[in-house]
Amino acid sequence: MVSTENIVKTNVERPVFPFTAIIGQEEMKLSLILNVIDPRIGGVMIMGDRGTGKSTTIRAVADLLPEIEVVAGDAFNSSLTDFELMSEDVKSVVVSNGHLEAASKKVPMIDLPLGATEDRVCGTIDIEKALTEGIKAFEPGLLAKANRGILYVDEVNLLDDHLVDILLDSAASGWNTVEREGISIRHPARFVLVGSGNPEEGELRPQLLDRFGMHAEIRTVKDPILRVKIVEERTSFDLNPEVWLDKYATEQTALTDKIISAQNILSDVKLDYNLRVKISEVCSILDVDGLRGDIVTNRASKAYAALNGRDEVTVEDIEKVITLCLRHRLRKDPLETIDSGDKVQQVFEEIFEIEE
Repeated sequence: MVSTENIVKTNVERPVFPFTAIIGQEEMKLSLILNVIDPRIGGVMIMGDRGTGKSTTIRAVADLLPEIEVVAGDAFNSSLTDFELMSEDVKSVVVSNGHLEAASKKVPMIDLPLGATEDRVCGTIDIEKALTEGIKAFEPGLLAKANRGILYVDEVNLLDDHLVDILLDSAASGWNTVEREGISIRHPARFVLVGSGNPEEGELRPQLLDRFGMHAEIRTVKDPILRVKIVEERTSFDLNPEVWLDKYATEQTALTDKIISAQNILSDVKLDYNLRVKISEVCSILDVDGLRGDIVTNRASKAYAALNGRDEVTVEDIEKVITLCLRHRLRKDPLETIDSGDKVQQVFEEIFEIEE
């Protein structure tokens, strides 16, 4: 006889494949972890073949993160302490020294469907209620739900350019503003934006691609032994997820602790002036438009140093992230393909005087 308790538990808590059990795809895993440590990096665009574990990995990294403390009943996942992460209603309560109830919840992982409208993404204002009752009645959208979490857009290269622009604006500023008929509502929307797509279905326009902080490329595993191992592990997980989760519990906890530690020391990490000049020199020689490449490489280098428990960035840290931060910025023409990273690596070695 099947226990009802087990059925309810299975439906409520759907098991997520452990992040530490994912084989290969190091570029994608590193990019996601660095963005979680410092969301200001600006998100990551993951391009690769179908069935290479993009969605699985993104859900796994969200599951890896510790619970966050939010204001109970708040639709924006408002923080109780950080003013920049509070909705207007919560700010009003704080300013008036009111009482706020605290609650814990898992880091939100929001999927944005391809057919989503602007209202569904940004939220809507009830104009009738505003005019008749004088109340700013706001129905939060997906950007509100994603605040302090991860917003995942599969097949982002097929999404309407206007919507991609809205997502990138919110990800960069940390705020979403909705304006309708002279009424304006603003709320925090600080999230890690993760886009994925299959290059066969078309690339994003260079102007939009440039606004993603990092770019990871993933390929189908060719080694037959490794393919068999991946299939066996996935099959074992599907048959008995609880046992599988227990098997990786120690590794999961260790990685979670490492990420939390990195987040705590990130503000103390230093990047030497001479290294910053060399990063900008690489960007200049590669003819990278604007300064996003410089800024993102600086931030990602610091996040990588913090991940490894150091308070000072080394040349090795920069080498580990610079290709992920720059290769998608070299494409000027929409018909060009994205550089594999060889060009970035070559210029990096010349500027930083690294001998093979």
